[in-house]
Amino acid sequence: MASSILRAGVHVAPEAARARVGLLRRAVEGVRAIGGAASFAATLAALSGALPAVPVHAAVPDMAREDRWAAQVSPQVVVGDVVWLSTRLRPRVLAIYTKPSGGAKGAVIVVHGLGLNPDWGLIGVLRTALADRGFATLSVQMPVLAADAPAADYVDLYPEAGARLSAALAWLHERGYAKIAVVSHSLGAAMTDAWLAHGGGRANAGARSGAIAGAGGPGIVAWVPVGMAVPFSMRPAMPVLDVVAGGDLPAVLASDRERVPELAGDRCSHGVTVPGVDHFYEGAEARLVDVIAPFLGDVFEGRCGAAGGRSDRPQR
Repeated sequence: MASSILRAGVHVAPEAARARVGLLRRAVEGVRAIGGAASFAATLAALSGALPAVPVHAAVPDMAREDRWAAQVSPQVVVGDVVWLSTRLRPRVLAIYTKPSGGAKGAVIVVHGLGLNPDWGLIGVLRTALADRGFATLSVQMPVLAADAPAADYVDLYPEAGARLSAALAWLHERGYAKIAVVSHSLGAAMTDAWLAHGGGRANAGARSGAIAGAGGPGIVAWVPVGMAVPFSMRPAMPVLDVVAGGDLPAVLASDRERVPELAGDRCSHGVTVPGVDHFYEGAEARLVDVIAPFLGDVFEGRCGAAGGRSDRPQR
């Protein structure tokens, strides 16, 4: 992990769920005309990790756009296999399952960001490169809106995003995986945060969700949020590797200072800055894999110790 810089910060408690949703709508609508990175950063800054109830006039996933993604992506998958998950809202959710050549050390649910697909750019590299390192991966299509939809409306998709994560967890349980982690990028990290805060990653969560009948099992044992732009909704009880890029969005760098002190006190949890790259890691995907893979190996091999201990990672 020579290319990484460990970091620390100070804690600011997360706001209440309703306040965050209101903040999201006000912030994004206030900058939507700006466009570009500034608008995207403001959207991520306002997105809450809390999972709101769906209001009467909530935005709903653009199923036709998902169908187009599936039709485009599925025939082009060379490494891995296309599989289909199911939720109450969406009977066929695209996912890509990639097995390592030998025995798997564990399994990883890979979660993309806003408006993308499970084989897009960085996500495609993560799902295949982690398999090369010995981890089975399941990259899942998150709900999307129309391309011209207000970015603020993505908060309405958090419940369906959680249902898909539960479906992914249950699918892996059905195939015998007991050690399962999540690696999520950008808005996908905020969606994962909401799901975990509402018990989605706990033992037997897949069975409770009703996504796949009878698919209970152990919960999520580790999480790697990459480029997350919100504080934790709840202090993580599992090992977490919190990754930001040196040239990341301002909202990501600001919220990072709030998250790091909240990490579980085990021997694996820590924050990492990958220098010289931006939010999308273009051209530096392998460096990100080099940061993530050793952490997952430590967790799956039981080298983290109990929560409440003290990390043996050097601090900046």
